[in-house]
Amino acid sequence: MRGVLTGFWVIAAVIAVGYALGRSGRIGDNGREVLTRLAFHVATPALLFTTLAQADLSVILSGKLLVTVCATAAVSGIFVAVAAVRRWGVGAGTIGALCSGYVNAGNLGIPIAVYVLGDASLVAPVLLFQQIVATPVALTVLDLSRPDRQHGGLVRRMLTPLRNPVAVGSLSGVLVSAAGLRVPGPVLDPLTLIGNMSVPAVLLAFGISLCGATLPGRGADRGPVLLSAALKAVGQPLIAWALAAGLFGLGGHDLLDVVVTSALPAAQNLYTYASRYGVAERLARESILLSTIAAVPVLVVIAALLG
Repeated sequence: MRGVLTGFWVIAAVIAVGYALGRSGRIGDNGREVLTRLAFHVATPALLFTTLAQADLSVILSGKLLVTVCATAAVSGIFVAVAAVRRWGVGAGTIGALCSGYVNAGNLGIPIAVYVLGDASLVAPVLLFQQIVATPVALTVLDLSRPDRQHGGLVRRMLTPLRNPVAVGSLSGVLVSAAGLRVPGPVLDPLTLIGNMSVPAVLLAFGISLCGATLPGRGADRGPVLLSAALKAVGQPLIAWALAAGLFGLGGHDLLDVVVTSALPAAQNLYTYASRYGVAERLARESILLSTIAAVPVLVVIAALLG
């Protein structure tokens, strides 16, 4: 209980500061856009590089991660299928799929892992999977689907991830770690300092975006918002529990680990991606907000039943 409340309090406090900044106009009309660009082009790539360059990539090869990956693929696939049938578009389908299965394993997952699961490293496999696989794939889809993008030939399409700063930061960190290289302190320290801006910038931009926003789950985006939030808050942890207990035979603390991880809400940086590409921004904002609110009682129930 304490871990759940502590993690959500940290996020809510920073978002509230962003909301207050937006209401006051202290950082100008373009404050949100500046923070979003800063996070997307500079801070987040630096954070991903420094994180992955020092990571033990062997931790991604675990049975528990396979459960999470399967649950993520299931809820994302459900959203994509519905989006295709309802013709919501590639951008909304991609962002909605991310909001359905991309968990907040960083700034919220770590404190919850510490206080609820007793080990911060338990979220590392999911964090690495999302940074190495899910993010580059999703951003490549968004890049290729942009109407102003000149796709060119096959080679140019294949090199699309290498033109995306977030993907470049992730892949560069993976290559450094896989090669067993040690980044010198004079190089790593400035990147670490820059990377530390990522989470606050994302949360502040998200808070600013809430200024003037209507109540979530209304308007033209009602269907995608409610579907993605429901899949994230309820569908993913239920599927993870069914797979872990029924198919993989996990129990005890291992079962609690995968279910709690899957029940984490959608990550705030998904709004940064939507804003950067100018697609499904309202869907991302409202789905993240709803799944974050719903995650509190869901995580409390999970901790009570499986803890």
